[in-house]
Amino acid sequence: MIADESAALAWLAARPEFDAAAKGRAERLVAMLAEENEHQNLVSSGSLAEVWRRHIVDSAQLLAHLPSADVSRETSGPWLDLGTGAGFPGLVIALLRPDMDVWMVESRARRVDWLQRVCDELQLTRTRVIGSRLELVDSQPVSVISARAFAPLPRLLELSARFSTKATTWLLPKGRSAGQELAELTGWQHMFHVEPSITDGEAGIIMGHLEGPTEGKQRAKSKRA
Repeated sequence: MIADESAALAWLAARPEFDAAAKGRAERLVAMLAEENEHQNLVSSGSLAEVWRRHIVDSAQLLAHLPSADVSRETSGPWLDLGTGAGFPGLVIALLRPDMDVWMVESRARRVDWLQRVCDELQLTRTRVIGSRLELVDSQPVSVISARAFAPLPRLLELSARFSTKATTWLLPKGRSAGQELAELTGWQHMFHVEPSITDGEAGIIMGHLEGPTEGKQRAKSKRA
């Protein structure tokens, strides 16, 4: 497990995505985050002392769990990050992989402005900030769905399953609740499992693929419609 800032930076340095350009973008993001946090509460002030471990590597580790086909330079759709907030993991994925289409959904106006300013500053031309509630975003198949502290798992699936195909990879950092949320999930056919986080020994990431709602759930939805 990565326990401190030096270990976080060493882990990043070993990643193929963390070239000189990516390092420069990441350093600029860290500086902008500290500055903006003085004006709006993007992250807890205490976490800034460990920003590389708590936010940068915590987000970047998701790339290590992509299937090899998704890591290639050709993807079947955008990476969709839900409730991006301060930009984690969406901005970190975008700055490490500027060749990928990354869409970040965020409904709070000040956060939307922040995300767009960072994208402009870092010249993330393939990154799109969608300032809207998720319910109002048009459906489109995506290659990856991520969400960090966005919603409980059942609600998250209700809101975002329409973007998923059987090939879509889900990467959901869930903290200490990961195992319990997955164990209690009903109404969905899935191939999810929990992987441990490298930044928190008690945290987990729910990942895998979603097949769709169970037959009973489909019937219930049809009756309500």
